[in-house]
Amino acid sequence: MRVAPLFFLFAPMMALAETVEIDGPAGPLAAEGIAVEEASHAVVIIPGSGPTDRDGNAPQGGMQSDSYKMLAEGLARAGIASLRIDKRGFFASQTAIADPNDVTIGDYAQDARDWIARAADLAPCVWLAGHSEGGLVALVAAQSPPEALCGLILMATPGRPIGQLMLEQMRAMPGNAPLMPELEATVAELEAGRTRDPVMLPGVLQPMFSLGVQRYMIDLFSYDPAVIAEGWTGPTLIVQGDADIQIKPLDADLLTHALPQAERVDLPGATHMLKTDVPGQPFVTYTDPTLPLHGDLIPAISGFVDRHGRQ
Repeated sequence: MRVAPLFFLFAPMMALAETVEIDGPAGPLAAEGIAVEEASHAVVIIPGSGPTDRDGNAPQGGMQSDSYKMLAEGLARAGIASLRIDKRGFFASQTAIADPNDVTIGDYAQDARDWIARAADLAPCVWLAGHSEGGLVALVAAQSPPEALCGLILMATPGRPIGQLMLEQMRAMPGNAPLMPELEATVAELEAGRTRDPVMLPGVLQPMFSLGVQRYMIDLFSYDPAVIAEGWTGPTLIVQGDADIQIKPLDADLLTHALPQAERVDLPGATHMLKTDVPGQPFVTYTDPTLPLHGDLIPAISGFVDRHGRQ
């Protein structure tokens, strides 16, 4: 008689990933769901900024990390179900709105709350896992928490207003020095709630600050993540890589101060893509989907939700 290996006898039964839809404003919102038999926890994975898809890739920008796909699959192996979403206006959620820039953080937050309701079909305890800008969305969504929400997982999440964070990132690139006066003036206008005529900007900046994008930035820049975080008292895990060139440990410090109940996990050598940095190749974790997630990430998340889930 053939006997199954012990791993398969004790491993959770994982269903194949399947597309899941819920109602959006003008068309369906879509996600990739992985169901796990008898799961106690489900995680809704919220992507970062711009056209980043459910797998953690931005094809137009050359980003091919598969970070969110790996995260969902790793969680499934740990017995945790998941939904990883496409934001309204993008990819399989493209028809949810006519213009992907005609959106606010509040809109994304409401979508996240709606996804929590759907994820409750997978497990009784639902967690919002936001990456980068998605962490801000999770914080805003948690200001009016659905009953099924158990807590937040903030991965490489900004702790400062994103306009100021953007300027810091731009200053870190020496080639941007001639552009900084225009960048600083533009961000200041957007923070004040005013747009600038893109035609008046240097050509290289015009795609970054189209009028549609500026309208979104006005809303985005109005949020201070650390201030928003003070309104959430539930379980929270803050995950930060010390090799992240986009979101710094200072951001995690600010969130930790605002969320005294939070647990924090610092991933040594982890980049913004939640993968281990490759020396001398600072962007390879953004473009090589074969590189695995940081080895501490899945154990940190699975241990956290096990400790703080509803009994």
